[in-house]
Amino acid sequence: MSTKAYYPISEIGAGKPGFSKTRSIIEAAFYTNNVVKVNTVREAYELAKNSPGTIVTDMPVYRAEEQGLEKDTKVLLFNDGAVTGRYAAARRIKGEPGVDAAKLDKVVMDAIYRTRWMTMYHAECFIGLDPEFMVKAHLLIPEGEENLLYNWMLNFQYMSDKYVQMYKNSVPVGGGKEPDIYIFSNPQWTPEEAPDVDYSCLSDPLTLCYFDTDQNCAAILGMKYFGEHKKGTLTMAWALANRNGYASCHGGQKEYSLEGGRKFVASVYGLSGSGKSTLTHAKHDGKYDAFGGIKVLHDDAFIINTDTCASVALEPTYFDKTADYPTGCPDNKFLLTAQNCSATLDDEGHIQLVTEDIRNGNGRAIKSKLWSPNRVDKIDAPVNAIFWIMKDPTIPPVVKLKGAALASVMGATLATKTSTAERVAAGTDMNALRIVPYANPFRTYPLVNDYEKFKKLVDEKNVDCYIVNTGDFMGTKCKPADTLGILETIVEGKAKFEQWGPFEDIEIMYDWSGKTSDAFKPDLSDKTYTEALKNAMQNRVDAVEGFATKKEGYDKLPDEALAALKKIVEEAASL
Repeated sequence: MSTKAYYPISEIGAGKPGFSKTRSIIEAAFYTNNVVKVNTVREAYELAKNSPGTIVTDMPVYRAEEQGLEKDTKVLLFNDGAVTGRYAAARRIKGEPGVDAAKLDKVVMDAIYRTRWMTMYHAECFIGLDPEFMVKAHLLIPEGEENLLYNWMLNFQYMSDKYVQMYKNSVPVGGGKEPDIYIFSNPQWTPEEAPDVDYSCLSDPLTLCYFDTDQNCAAILGMKYFGEHKKGTLTMAWALANRNGYASCHGGQKEYSLEGGRKFVASVYGLSGSGKSTLTHAKHDGKYDAFGGIKVLHDDAFIINTDTCASVALEPTYFDKTADYPTGCPDNKFLLTAQNCSATLDDEGHIQLVTEDIRNGNGRAIKSKLWSPNRVDKIDAPVNAIFWIMKDPTIPPVVKLKGAALASVMGATLATKTSTAERVAAGTDMNALRIVPYANPFRTYPLVNDYEKFKKLVDEKNVDCYIVNTGDFMGTKCKPADTLGILETIVEGKAKFEQWGPFEDIEIMYDWSGKTSDAFKPDLSDKTYTEALKNAMQNRVDAVEGFATKKEGYDKLPDEALAALKKIVEEAASL
């Protein structure tokens, strides 16, 4: 499905699709006479390579021509200042209660006016990699930020001949009423006193991510970290997909080929550092290769058609933590760019990346699609199972959820820990559990939209739903081998679940892949444990009750969601 870039005269004007006040402010900036169009990823590379502060390493880009680059292209490193993670506190969503769009519009209007003396670069990409869902996105960014532009064009799908033709053949999304995505960015912006500009509308005094997702536009001000631009773009695409019948997914998905021609499609959902990438890319020692192997959709961003249950990837490449791949690791040959890492000279005098998190806690790299030779852009087979990845020490390594309301509300109250990919306030307890609905802190629409879509998958499409704990269970670490064993046992149809104590809607499995551990067996006679479990479930009740009152009830969930959680608390209290 494609978005709309050109309008007949009769479709231009106030109140018509694509012509909100905010969008009119942002889109007009792309046509000023100080804008230079960057048409190819090769052009973007040359700009980034020559941008002040860039480190041109001696590491070649593997099969560069297949990335739209010249054969002799090198991996570029660019380091930000003190901020090396996403900052959710800066986000302001038009339409949410308490968001003063009139004041924010003037902030953006003034920010755009101040870029008239700058050379601005305009790039285009596709979000979504299949004719079923392809939208066009535009980024406008000032001179000096060429590495952000280059990373953006690599992270998403640059306009190769293959994908341009695919886009031309795709059906317009939303009946032809969804406009292209436009994102204005000025990382160099700082607030300056100006007539009629009131900065009290900002949630952070120095930065702003402002989204008008109903009209597919955004402004990113004062934010240098590439992750803001990546997730800002995905935010727009996820919102657009949500409006058009898709479940928007921050997670990974893979398809297992099994004996007898069977397929099993598993979707895993979790924040950065939760293990979703590890689970998505696990090869399981090749045990499925004889039947056709494993296909990977993506490990971060995709959408599920809630009617057909087919899934589409939104990005071709991977934005990975470099600390997982030490200097010299064979996987590093697939790197395209790196950021917030150190560099040094090897014994031959070549500039090499120092990929461990020595400089800061969130070194990142864009990794080529070629890293995963079993990558696909779409999985047509319907999704079979959803796995909510949590790091809640009261939950065993795996439980199965019965009932669509419970399955969906557990995703809405997904409990996890903060990762180094995020910028948080000083003193934040990184080990404290927090609720992140559906592991997606980038949602810009009412929470009930996600709730109903995941509920539909479970209720109408017979998708099974599980919780997997990748943290620790009451002090015993849930190792990757345990989680992978759990996945294999479920995928192969060997899982034996039974009702978990008094919990009518929760089932538990004690043995996986022929192994069992007494340390993972919950002791329901242990009052210390049962009290901790009850409190963890009560926290979820509190969260849902909070959704009903915060932001004027913007994220209120149906009564059935709260009832499903209260039932678990009551059952826990009976122990």
